[in-house]
Amino acid sequence: MKNENLTKSLNTLLLGIGAALMVGIMVSEEFRHTVGVVMDLVLGWLPEILPFHIVLFVLAAITGLYASLIQKYTMDWDYLKKQQETMRSFQRELREAQLAGDKARQQQLQVQQREMLGDQSKMMKMQLKPMAYIGIVSIPLFMWAYLYIDQNTLYLNFPFWGRHEIAETVIGPIFYWFYWYFICSIPVSQIIRKALNIGGMG
Repeated sequence: MKNENLTKSLNTLLLGIGAALMVGIMVSEEFRHTVGVVMDLVLGWLPEILPFHIVLFVLAAITGLYASLIQKYTMDWDYLKKQQETMRSFQRELREAQLAGDKARQQQLQVQQREMLGDQSKMMKMQLKPMAYIGIVSIPLFMWAYLYIDQNTLYLNFPFWGRHEIAETVIGPIFYWFYWYFICSIPVSQIIRKALNIGGMG
């Protein structure tokens, strides 16, 4: 009983920290700067021994591993797959009833849809919960990278695009450095998920 209460309290604390970080970076520039400065005490040595594009690759590996572990142990993949299959079956039956003009069957399916709202809410909560945990690690790493890039002029050579300052934007609000991080994170995350046998919902 004590272990259950301790686990519940720890989960609540971690979720609170993750939510606070998410809200903090959205509403306060000073908060973002402070988080970056604190993380510089931990990561500031990395750019001294590695090129910064490799540093971003390392960060992508860290967040990919952490996020995959969180998803593996906080999400019920069997339940999610089952609910997705149920939803596909429901949509198929509804479409067939609409094409056939079967009003009685459509009404039955509408009743079934209302009953499914609880499962959909549970799925949404299950998928959102890991985001708060993941934010505990990913947000501080991003804030450090953002601060370091803001304080240093850095360039990166992209295939077909040439040499660009990584603080510039590719399109809209997307920076070159974040684009590079994203490109690095895709294969890293796929390899980690394969190694950990983490299934998707497809």
